[in-house]
Amino acid sequence: MNHASCAATPIARVNGIALNRDDETLGAAELRQRACAELLRQAAIARGTLPRDDAPTADGILSEDAMRAVEALLDENLVIPEPSEEECRRHYEARSASYATGERAKVRHILFAVTPGVDLAALRHLAEATLLDVRCIDHSGREDKFAEAARAQSNCPSGADGGHLGWLTSAECAPEFAREVFGHREIGVLPRLVHTRFGLHVIEVLQREPGKTRSFEEVRGAVAAALQQQTYVTALRQYLSQLAGQAELCGVDLEAADTPLVQ
Repeated sequence: MNHASCAATPIARVNGIALNRDDETLGAAELRQRACAELLRQAAIARGTLPRDDAPTADGILSEDAMRAVEALLDENLVIPEPSEEECRRHYEARSASYATGERAKVRHILFAVTPGVDLAALRHLAEATLLDVRCIDHSGREDKFAEAARAQSNCPSGADGGHLGWLTSAECAPEFAREVFGHREIGVLPRLVHTRFGLHVIEVLQREPGKTRSFEEVRGAVAAALQQQTYVTALRQYLSQLAGQAELCGVDLEAADTPLVQ
């Protein structure tokens, strides 16, 4: 990955193309997303399926022509094989609980929202400190540190109610949130921060109602789709890494992060 020598400017660039305006401050995740989209747009131009006069937009959203060209580019460059029966069965046996229907969890959370211009390092430090604090609750006492922290710090309206979200199913949650909450047995404060598109969450599971387990034959299609999605994510990250290695990047780091396009 080539990092061009950057002047003291808030503008990030991919091969000289600006990703943001000089009066616009983006969070790291959104900046990475724009950089990945721009890498793919430029690759489509180089491939000859997108006219060179296709202009990048100020908000980082690709034009319809660019989106179609990028889809064709990815279809050509990403190899996504069909998972074997053995791979599907192994995946199912390791995660059968996640394919249950009707599972519910009674949950509360503390949200540390990622907003434009926020100091991400400071936000994470605060979230981690809060997680440690609420995990040290003395349940024999009356003090509810979790509710107090939610009311004082959460950026979710539920904070006013101590962080309570009530009974939820996986379909009612962001996918990143659902992956950490459902298909598990743990009760209490989860031992890790949960990252979603909304920010960092400290989550407590208060109660669980198990769902009905479905057989492998019932969920074979869903299992295959999940494995193909995992393969797609890996292939896309590798392809973007290859494009980034050939590009001049200024003001954006794509090395140590999940691919925002597929989160």
